[in-house]
Amino acid sequence: MKMTVLVDNIGTEKLPGEWGLSLYIEHNGLRWLLDAGQSDLYLRNARALGIDLALVDHAVLSHAHYDHADGLMSFLALNGRADLLVAAGAGERCWKIKDGQWKYIGIAKGVLAKAGGRLRRCSAMTQVEGGVYVLPHATTGLEQAGLAEQMYLRDGDDARPDDFSHEQSLVFETSRGLVAFNSCSHAGADVIVREVRKALPGRPLLALVGGFHLYNKTPEQVRAFATRLADTGIETLCTGHCTGEAAFGMLKELLGERAVQFRTGLVLEF
Repeated sequence: MKMTVLVDNIGTEKLPGEWGLSLYIEHNGLRWLLDAGQSDLYLRNARALGIDLALVDHAVLSHAHYDHADGLMSFLALNGRADLLVAAGAGERCWKIKDGQWKYIGIAKGVLAKAGGRLRRCSAMTQVEGGVYVLPHATTGLEQAGLAEQMYLRDGDDARPDDFSHEQSLVFETSRGLVAFNSCSHAGADVIVREVRKALPGRPLLALVGGFHLYNKTPEQVRAFATRLADTGIETLCTGHCTGEAAFGMLKELLGERAVQFRTGLVLEF
């Protein structure tokens, strides 16, 4: 299994970054795109890396925020064969209160409609291919995480704290164990670990890959989070994007070589 970071916040002169995330994954002869950043930058970086996204077999949206979804319009125009797997709760209704004002942070209007018959909504764990699963959240009470982040789901004038019913994990079986991806981990990376282990019991969890949404957390919160993750026994924690550089520095200090930082162009094999 091989993962290439097409877009992350951290870029290089040849492979620019942006606030967003897009990952290209090869597993058992199939090609996967997990998220597409907020523009077509992921597509340009893929071309620079010699990756043909027209050959992708499955596209997966981790959650319904613009910085992971808006680049999908260019992918759907390029690739006419891949399905697009989204959580059942994904839609154009994600908002955030910032500086006392409502700010739309959801998918650009029309992206999901563009997928047409290729759109697949998942309301429970779904095996997409042999050894590959999408896993929407099954944990209750996640609206408390949404309230803490001042994130909401709005339908007209009705607004309620985001319960991240639009967020899902992508899990691969490898010869050494499971590798789980969750691009922003809004529900909490420790929650995701528990969900994966409950859904696929008896299999070691080798790695968790994704942003951990720690950029706005206090040092005390980051240290407590690192302790919880350390106690899970996961071998590799590959993170970036919304984790934030300061928080990653603390994770690296506490977790050592187990913590690996994203950057655009990073390639990892599991």
